[in-house]
Amino acid sequence: MLSSNGVTAADWQPTPLQQFIIKMHQRCNLSCQYCYVYELADQTWRNRPRRMSEAVISVAARRIAEHAIAHNLDVVRIIFHGGEPLLAGAEPLVDALRKIRAAVPARIRVESWVQTNATLLDDQALSSLEAMGIRVGVSLDGEALAHDTYRRYPNGRGSYDDVARGLRSLMLRPRIYSGLLCVVDLRASPLATYRALLEFSPPTIDFLLPHGNWTAPPPGRTESASWPFGAWLTEIFDRWYDAPVRETRIRLFDEILHLLLGGRSATEAIGLTPTSLVVIETDGTIELADALKSSYEGAAATGMHVVSNSFDEVLALPRMAAMQGGMYALAAECQACPVGQVCGGGLYAHRYRADQGFQNRSVYCHDLFALITHIRRRLISDLSSLRQQ
Repeated sequence: MLSSNGVTAADWQPTPLQQFIIKMHQRCNLSCQYCYVYELADQTWRNRPRRMSEAVISVAARRIAEHAIAHNLDVVRIIFHGGEPLLAGAEPLVDALRKIRAAVPARIRVESWVQTNATLLDDQALSSLEAMGIRVGVSLDGEALAHDTYRRYPNGRGSYDDVARGLRSLMLRPRIYSGLLCVVDLRASPLATYRALLEFSPPTIDFLLPHGNWTAPPPGRTESASWPFGAWLTEIFDRWYDAPVRETRIRLFDEILHLLLGGRSATEAIGLTPTSLVVIETDGTIELADALKSSYEGAAATGMHVVSNSFDEVLALPRMAAMQGGMYALAAECQACPVGQVCGGGLYAHRYRADQGFQNRSVYCHDLFALITHIRRRLISDLSSLRQQ
C-alpha cells in the first residue's frame, strides 16, 4: 500500500545528500519576469539577510563535512547560487569554498560551481574563481531580443549586452566554463535560440521548462493534449542529433538517450534517480529544491537550520522521501505509462495541484511524452540500421 506521498517505509531508503546549493546573496541585480524566487508563489526571500555571514558559512561547512563523513561519500558538490551570487563578490565565494574544503576530509573530493547571470563577470572575478577551480554556469535565453524580453534590469534595460561581454571573458577560460542555462520560450524560434547559444561555444546547454504547475500553469501550457514545449524541443533535438559533428552537450537530450539505453539519470528533471540536493539559505535555513518555490508559499521549507539540525534530519522528512521515492512516488497513471521510467514524472515541482498536492503527473506530461517517444523512434531507427549493416 502506498502512503499519501506514494512511498512506503519498506520501499524507500534515504539517499545521502551530495549537492549543496549555497545562497551567498539573497538579492539579484536583474528582475527576470519568470524568476521562481522573486516572481512566483513563495516570497520568503523578503525576510532573509542579503548576504550569508561568515558564521553561517562556517557552520554549514561543518554540517556538510559531518554528512559526507557519516555516509562515506566520495564527492560533494557545492553550487553557489542566489539571487545573483556574484553580488557578494568572487572572494567571499572563494573563502566559503576554502572553509568547506578545510572541514571535509582530503579523501572526499569537493567540486564547485557558481550559477550566474554573468553581468558581473570580469577578469578579476574570473581569475579568483579559476584559481579555486570554481566552474561557471551562465543563464542566457538565446537571441538578444528574446533574452531581453524577460531578463532585464529593474529599470527595464535589457541585460544581453552585459551577459555577452561576461561570456566572452569566460570563453577564454575553458577550464571553468561549465555551460549555459536557457529557459524555453515558445515565442522564440527554437533553432534561432539554439544557434544563438552556440555562438558562445558552450560545453553544455541546459534547456529548462518554465516553472509552473496545474494550479498555476506556465504560459502556453493547457490541460489539452497539445505539446507545444515538446515540439519546440524536438526541433532542436533533430538539429543537434543530425549534426555531422557534436556541437555541444544538451543535458536533457543526453539524459533521455542514456535512460532509453538502460542507464540512470543524473538530474532531477528526468528519470527516477533520487534527488540528492538541498539548499542553504543566507540565514542558514535549510530548504528543499528551489523549484518548489513556484508551487506555494513555504513549499521548500523544512523548518530546519544548519545550527540546530543535521542533514540526516532533512533526509527523514516525508517530502524528501517523496522526492527520493522513484517509481513508488509517482501518480498511478505515471507508473502505468510506457515512458514512465524515462520521464520519471518530470520535475517534482511541476506535478503540484492545490487540491491534490504533488501526487500528479507533470503539467508537462504531453510535452515530455512527445519528446521522449520522438527520441526513442530516432534511436530505434538508427540501431536497426546498424544491425542491418
